[in-house]
Amino acid sequence: MVVGPEAPLCDGLADVLEKHDIPCFGPIAALARLEGSKLFAKQIMRKVGIPTADFQILDAGSDIDTALNDYSSDPWVIKRDVLAGGKGVVVTSDFDEARVFIAESIASDGKVLLEEFLPGEEASMLVVMDGSDFVCLPPSQDHKRAYDGDNGPNTGGMGAYCPAPVVTESVHRKVVARIVKPMFEYLSSLSIPYRGVLYVGLMITDSGDPNVVEFNVRFGDPECQITLPLIETDLFEVLSKTSRDQLSQIDVQFHQAHALTIVLASEGYPSKPIKDRTITGLELTVPNVEMDSSWVNFAGVKLDSDGVLSSGGRVLSCSAMADNLNSAAKLAYDLISTIHLEGSFYRTDIGGKAL
Repeated sequence: MVVGPEAPLCDGLADVLEKHDIPCFGPIAALARLEGSKLFAKQIMRKVGIPTADFQILDAGSDIDTALNDYSSDPWVIKRDVLAGGKGVVVTSDFDEARVFIAESIASDGKVLLEEFLPGEEASMLVVMDGSDFVCLPPSQDHKRAYDGDNGPNTGGMGAYCPAPVVTESVHRKVVARIVKPMFEYLSSLSIPYRGVLYVGLMITDSGDPNVVEFNVRFGDPECQITLPLIETDLFEVLSKTSRDQLSQIDVQFHQAHALTIVLASEGYPSKPIKDRTITGLELTVPNVEMDSSWVNFAGVKLDSDGVLSSGGRVLSCSAMADNLNSAAKLAYDLISTIHLEGSFYRTDIGGKAL
């Protein structure tokens, strides 16, 4: 079984499957806490020696103003210690906004993390691993802010492209040596090893040094849409072997290609998305995912007697694959231009840093 979302993993679905001898691609609950608890992830990183930002844990007894002043030379990074669907982080230079978010998070969660700000450029690396081996998928770059130019509120992701040139060969070697390999050695040594995909959110400094921003225990969205198509090896075999600690038995190959995806979001996203509006221009047949093709990945949609309606904030994404990023971008943007949803929006600069 392949468990996609993080919530069932944190609730112990993989543990139940393990007890019934059902192979599962997805970690047990104790390891799913790498995403379910920012504090747990930080503690593991400290234990293993993974480079990451310094942090403070704030609770009801903390002096919030003093804590904020400790990191006042840079924007404040505040993270809730719960599953928050990619929206539990605030990065702000506004003292009042930071203070309010900290206070609200403590009131709802009991504690909150205040982190040192790490300057640099973000990237993501998805690592498939089990007790026998690990495989790094091509690095990607997500666009978190809602609007062009990295403006607007933080979201679950407005688009992504792969491979990301910011992860040079030198940076890639550092990520593997300093982050991926130490995490694999730790996770594979446990009585029940990590089986699944470890999403490594990276911040790469100007000097080319990678730091971990966060771990997720699933294929990231929208990174999943542009990394999985680049896997040339049969995907079922990769997932099946990993669930059985047999990843070392296969040689995972990748297409020499580029992929890009653009998210179509509902009006009002991310704060108050408007739902139940009709989507037109869709092709509902199963697409061929291949070189020089484009396709739609559905997310927040539903079918009823009126047709296809929006049912979430991020409604769908238009993805494409080609032998260069320019061609992939053109295919994806040509496709999204044919789809209509009243009030919807999408970023027009996905992949812009690379292009």
